[in-house]
Amino acid sequence: MKLELNPQVDKYLLDGCMRCKYGGTPQCKVNNWREELETLRQIVLETGLKEEIKWGVPVYTHNGKNVLSVAALKDFATIGFFKGVLLTDINKILQQQGNLQSDRIVTFTKTSEIKKIEKVLKSYIKEAINIEEQGKKVEFKKNPEPIPEELLQVFEQNPAFKKAFYALTPGRQRGYIIHFSQPKQSQTRIGRIEKYKQQIFDGVGLNDKYSC
Repeated sequence: MKLELNPQVDKYLLDGCMRCKYGGTPQCKVNNWREELETLRQIVLETGLKEEIKWGVPVYTHNGKNVLSVAALKDFATIGFFKGVLLTDINKILQQQGNLQSDRIVTFTKTSEIKKIEKVLKSYIKEAINIEEQGKKVEFKKNPEPIPEELLQVFEQNPAFKKAFYALTPGRQRGYIIHFSQPKQSQTRIGRIEKYKQQIFDGVGLNDKYSC
């Protein structure tokens, strides 16, 4: 099978996601895990998925549907399945990431760890592709947390922000609502909302610690 490499992913492996001041510098996390990321990339491409860049990181799709991502975090490289909660996970390698209900990741610190379970990873990827082909959906738990008044006010003042917030997955919405509701002081709540406003516009969750 001829691997279709996306030049944007080549750039990511050199410069990182370019979403923070460390992009393109020696401090970028991608530099620590480039070999592991490249190994994961090759394995994923061998399954026939299309390689794209979304949210600043490599995302692999099937018929336009997001199946998985490959990214560098501070302490390891990861492969993350968008509907990982639906995988059978026979080998018990999946981990939950933050409060996300659907996503599951596998972490690596050495290329040898990746190669050791290469066949297992490919079987997980094929199962993830089948899940998309079958149209399976994740049943998200409804938000039990009330939306803070400060967030409702921002929604009223900024409809585009409201639209961006509700475009997030339910798990990501819940993570932000919990985070914004924690401070007792209204001004502190407002400060938190302002701090994460651009991140929400970018479609990124509170706990999405993609490489920066």
